[in-house]
Amino acid sequence: MFIVPESEIAALIDRKSSFDAVESVFAAMSSKDAYNFPVIREAIGHADALYGFKSGFDRKSLALGLKSGGYWPGNEAKGLTNHQSTVILFDADTGKVKALVGGNLLTALRTAAASSVSIKHLAPENAKVLGMIGAGHQSAFQMRAAAEQRDFEKVIGWNFHPEMLSRLADTASELGLPFEEATLEQIGSDADVIISITASHDPILMDAHVTGGTHIACMGTDTKGKQEVDAALVARATVFTDEIAQAISIGECQHAIANGTLKESDIIELGAVINGDHVGRSSDDEITLFDGTGVGLQDLAVASAAVDLAIKKGVAIEVDF
Repeated sequence: MFIVPESEIAALIDRKSSFDAVESVFAAMSSKDAYNFPVIREAIGHADALYGFKSGFDRKSLALGLKSGGYWPGNEAKGLTNHQSTVILFDADTGKVKALVGGNLLTALRTAAASSVSIKHLAPENAKVLGMIGAGHQSAFQMRAAAEQRDFEKVIGWNFHPEMLSRLADTASELGLPFEEATLEQIGSDADVIISITASHDPILMDAHVTGGTHIACMGTDTKGKQEVDAALVARATVFTDEIAQAISIGECQHAIANGTLKESDIIELGAVINGDHVGRSSDDEITLFDGTGVGLQDLAVASAAVDLAIKKGVAIEVDF
């Protein structure tokens, strides 16, 4: 068995390799070459933490395994990342443990890659303004990945705690883009692409806020009860997702499904657009929405790439198990 520590991941996996892995996984899922197993994600009743498992199997790459971990909201005060996870890979031919991989940075990279893939395939081609809702740890990863897909001229942002907007301002400056604090109404009217990345359990971006054609990437809702976007806005949009089963149970779509304004048959796999089976965006004034629930296959894809590179570079630790 190989061990790839968290400390090695940054030198092994970058945004491009994450993007390529996630885009390939979405395509494989849509063509039924890869599938995810049901997600387990629960509050454990300790440290206000959410903990669970995501797993799956890709018949094309033979990636088999799971990611175990979750969200500990008190970690930042301890100097730790709130999201903690580890990926375990298995040999698809024998079932033996193949690798143990640090999953914290991989999770951040693959989550940003998913929204970036959605922007590539669904956002207006001439998108100029990027709107950010949320300024937590993941927001910087999201902005950097999004900036690689369109020639944005400005970033505007909103956060529950305005003092945290410096993270968005600093990241925009790093990318050579001006940043402005904005209201939710301004983001809804001015942004061509909107990324929401919060842990909210109540809608933030409302239907009335969004007045023109845009692409919305909802990246924070991955648990039953969470919600970032008004259900009426979800129902008005053309909805795409990583996996339909997760979107209707733990994703942003769960609320519109529950109130009957959205049907499961209305939701389109992003992989279908990647594979050319769906046109994607059909007009500039259309609202497209990507419900990024985060699937186990994303984690397995980037972790597998990390292991291969770690072995090649001689930084993987091999142990008998």
